[in-house]
Amino acid sequence: MSRRDTKIAITGAAVAKMERDRARRGGEDTNQKQGSFMRLIFGIFPLLVIPVVLYNLIAMLGGGDVQSTNELGQTVQAQVAPIQALLNERFLGLPMISGVEWILTKGDAIVLLAVTFLFLEILKSTSTGTATIVNHGISLLLFILCLVQFLLMPNFATSTFFILMSMTLLDVLAGVIVTIVSARRDFGVGGDV
Repeated sequence: MSRRDTKIAITGAAVAKMERDRARRGGEDTNQKQGSFMRLIFGIFPLLVIPVVLYNLIAMLGGGDVQSTNELGQTVQAQVAPIQALLNERFLGLPMISGVEWILTKGDAIVLLAVTFLFLEILKSTSTGTATIVNHGISLLLFILCLVQFLLMPNFATSTFFILMSMTLLDVLAGVIVTIVSARRDFGVGGDV
């Protein structure tokens, strides 16, 4: 028996042992099934939904009325979104070496969270599977929902929400472009072009 035949026999025996172990466990490993399901959900679910939902919760719970009455009993229309004061509240403050204090507002914290998720979304868009295409479709629906909220609802007419809405648009555009470029590269490599 040659050395090559010995290697093939050892490899075949190892594969057969792995198949016997898997059959004894009852087929596929349940952790692998769960991992595949979680990977599919992670691939389909646009992460920018999280900061948008967070903003929606804050707007629904913390927003005030657009109209109020003054001391004369007259109805007064608010000039800014009722939630603006809440978004400008201090979220975090850190003393700096220069002697001043760096303050992060609640609105800034939401934008920072959204920037992080936008980065992860662009990384996810490098894959070319069906889940990625569904992700882009859901991201487009999210942008349309944000646009409608921005235009029609008073608590959503803030710069914080405008930046969130812009990020959802960038997610759609960048995701589609990156996916197309990745697919062309995969096609070129696979087709020996």
